[in-house]
Amino acid sequence: MSDDPFLQILRPVSHDLGGFKVHRTLPHKERTMVGPFIFFDQMGPAQLPPGGGIDVRPHPHINLATVTYLFKGAIDHRDSLGTFARIEPGAVNLMTAGHGIVHSERSPADERPGGPELSGIQTWLAMPQAKEEMDPAFEHVGKEHLPVVEASGARARIIMGTLWGATSPVTCHSETIYADVALGAGGSLPIDPEADERAVYLAEGDASLDGQPLEPMILYVLRPGTRATLRSAGGGHVMLLGGAPMDGPRHVWWNFVSSSRERINQAKQDWQAELFPVVPDDAIERIPIPEIPMTVSYP
Repeated sequence: MSDDPFLQILRPVSHDLGGFKVHRTLPHKERTMVGPFIFFDQMGPAQLPPGGGIDVRPHPHINLATVTYLFKGAIDHRDSLGTFARIEPGAVNLMTAGHGIVHSERSPADERPGGPELSGIQTWLAMPQAKEEMDPAFEHVGKEHLPVVEASGARARIIMGTLWGATSPVTCHSETIYADVALGAGGSLPIDPEADERAVYLAEGDASLDGQPLEPMILYVLRPGTRATLRSAGGGHVMLLGGAPMDGPRHVWWNFVSSSRERINQAKQDWQAELFPVVPDDAIERIPIPEIPMTVSYP
């Protein structure tokens, strides 16, 4: 086995969304998925101007699950199931699109006067083919319900799956691991082969894996079977993610993910024809189908 723990190093494409940036490492020209993870965005960090905020108008999804996890700030989620949920740091919003859901994400009104903060990770998970067209669902799990593992100057919150002997209560539609690892100065944490496909991502600070420095905002895909140790000299914030390989390729176009290109084309037509359900408390605005989407799979 190679001494290099990294199978691939995926550098981000960054987009300025007006007041804050997102750094996207999946889908990537070199790789579409790591386990079920098919979209990986770091939002911010950003301090938005007083009176401002994010306003992601209602938009559709199919055949995927979104996972929103914040480091700082808050987001109000509304969807076509009638859900309202405020997500704050350390909690998880899991939205399963199934055969179709519409949602919006906005900065809370009470956060806007002073200028809201925004920092976190949003991911999409591909669904097993047998579950792609399931009924839509939403699940919010507060940080107090997520297990935390502490050892050797490291503190890991288990977002999804089982890691270091602890299991998250968040629903997994396929084998998934996902953790938020805070490394103190001089802290360390072992990374064992808990899943067939894994990656690590340094969100902020400094960290290394078996002595190889990690650069911020880059997704490092690990070789299968790799055992290694995360360390930090001055303190760092690392995400660990992965799971079992998906049961076949997935296609991505805009906000749609599916094993079938025909299904994505149908979703485009349905959104243009206003056949998706509406968000009850946010039905006036909607995001139109883009001519050239920022998110696509390759080729």
